Amino acid sequence: MAVSTTNATELTAEQVQKTLVKPLEEKSIFLASGPRIFDTNGSAIRIPKLGGPTVPGWHGQNELIGEEDPTFDEVLLMPDTMKSIKVITRFSNELARQSIVALDSALQDRLVTDVATTLDTAFFAGTGDGTTTPQGMLSWAGTQSIDATSAELDLDMLLDAWGLALEADVNIASLQWFMRPANFTALRKIKDTTGQYLLQPDPTADGVFRLWGSKVSPTKRLTDGNVALADMSQVAVARDMAPTVKLLTERYADYDQQALRVIARYDVKPLNPEAVVKITNLG
Repeated sequence: MAVSTTNATELTAEQVQKTLVKPLEEKSIFLASGPRIFDTNGSAIRIPKLGGPTVPGWHGQNELIGEEDPTFDEVLLMPDTMKSIKVITRFSNELARQSIVALDSALQDRLVTDVATTLDTAFFAGTGDGTTTPQGMLSWAGTQSIDATSAELDLDMLLDAWGLALEADVNIASLQWFMRPANFTALRKIKDTTGQYLLQPDPTADGVFRLWGSKVSPTKRLTDGNVALADMSQVAVARDMAPTVKLLTERYADYDQQALRVIARYDVKPLNPEAVVKITNLG
């Protein structure tokens, strides 16, 4: 019998898009925050960018125009040595037959959640080398930083970080705060002299909070004592175009089990490191 998309155990690209890619973009706080995503067929991506600025000058009529030699740089994403996220989930054939809920849907939710958690942990606080595993936002070189020297997070500290971001020619509409839920809750408890809370949710969007005009995305994936403010339009994510979800029907046949294997490959780097401001060493 010829193999077709109706009997093959490996999901088609359209099925993977519905099962893993799109739900993952929604579930992952980092991917949902609006970075620039570049799809690749598995090969490395080189994103060119200008180096230092040139210095145009004022010239009168018939005057020699000075020449400038611009410097160029590049951001390398998804080198051949970059590892993938891989997981196998086993389940019994009895469970597949007797489950009162759609087993494929339940496994999909579980896999999406686990992959999103792994990605967010790596992209926010990962200490990878950027060659075999992604390097997280807190480890990026060239970012701006404010040392809190064990002080508690306050609104003035956030305003200082916002000021540094503005000096880096950021897109204000793309600025986002990332902080642990405990830090955000502490800020929400700040009251004025009349006992009114200073921070209020955005009245135009249900459940959306803003600090100095920028959206707040609470996440447990940041390590303790750190807050980040980033222009996510200047952050690049490379995504392998062939994440696979494959049903393994024979591998565990002696246990009367089936399994789902998921493989996804991502990388991340800042296009403009100065557009990321970190507050570190919070008390």
